Amino acid sequence: MPLDFTAIDFETANSSNASACAVGLARVRDGRVVATAGWLIQPPPGHDRFFELNTRIHGLRAEDVEGAKTWSEQLDDLAGFAGADVLVAHNAGFDMMVLRRACEATGDPYPPYQYVCSLQVARKLYDLESYRLPSVAAAAGFIDFPHHDPTADALACAHIMIHAAELVGAKDIAALADAASVRVSRVHIPQPAANAGTLLPLVGAVG
Repeated sequence: MPLDFTAIDFETANSSNASACAVGLARVRDGRVVATAGWLIQPPPGHDRFFELNTRIHGLRAEDVEGAKTWSEQLDDLAGFAGADVLVAHNAGFDMMVLRRACEATGDPYPPYQYVCSLQVARKLYDLESYRLPSVAAAAGFIDFPHHDPTADALACAHIMIHAAELVGAKDIAALADAASVRVSRVHIPQPAANAGTLLPLVGAVG
């Protein structure tokens, strides 16, 4: 199988994992970036306060997301871009938790995507003083990008995985994860109670 995946990066408005305010995506096909996308998001109600600490990191404020799609409204766009791809993110546990918690906050079914963490891959395959995204991206030959712009961060993550795959001769994401001794994980879906009835279809589910 070819090296196909979608890199993803979320920014949040505050300390709540549900407070997604922007997302960036980069699609990789056969080891090459073929498309990028990114958009602002109105965080779910109750999670929509912008903390100054977060704003200092990514530069976004409440007025910037006025008129943007809500979390629920943008889910189809996100799922449409990612399709059934394995998702990749730097410190993927955070981004997958944003996906899960924002869906829980809005009552939307959340997709059980498979995912791989580029931070874990980098720690196994690179010898660096820092494994922050800019440092690892520079080691992969991707430099001078606006860190915490979500689309730029997703693109940097994609280039890390492409470079890492070249280092170990991996032809696909599963082979790269195996070479780096990291897991291909899946977004956790809670098991329904015995009397909970039939589950709704999941958006963008991996087959």
